[in-house]
Amino acid sequence: MSTPGAEPIWKIWLDRLLVLDVFLVLAGAGWFGVAIVASSQGIEAPLRLFQKLWDPFFTPAIGVLIAAALVSGIASWWQRRGPQADRETGI
Repeated sequence: MSTPGAEPIWKIWLDRLLVLDVFLVLAGAGWFGVAIVASSQGIEAPLRLFQKLWDPFFTPAIGVLIAAALVSGIASWWQRRGPQADRETGI
C-alpha cells in the first residue's frame, strides 16, 4: 500500500518506462549519426539496419515521447489553472 501523498505504483512504473523511452530515442539518434558517418565511408550495413528498424521500433518510441510530453504539459497547465479559477470565482 502507498502512504498518503506518495505517487501510485502505476505512475512510478510509467515514469520509469518514459525515462527508458527517452534513452531509446537518444540511442537511436546516436546510432543514426554513426550510421550516416559509416555510410559516408562506404559501410552501409548500420544504415540499412537502422532503416529496417525505423518503422517498427523508433517511430513508435518517438511518438510515445511526444505524446508523454504533451500530456505532461497539459496536466501541468491544468493543475496550475485549477486553483486560480477557484480564487477568481470565490469557491
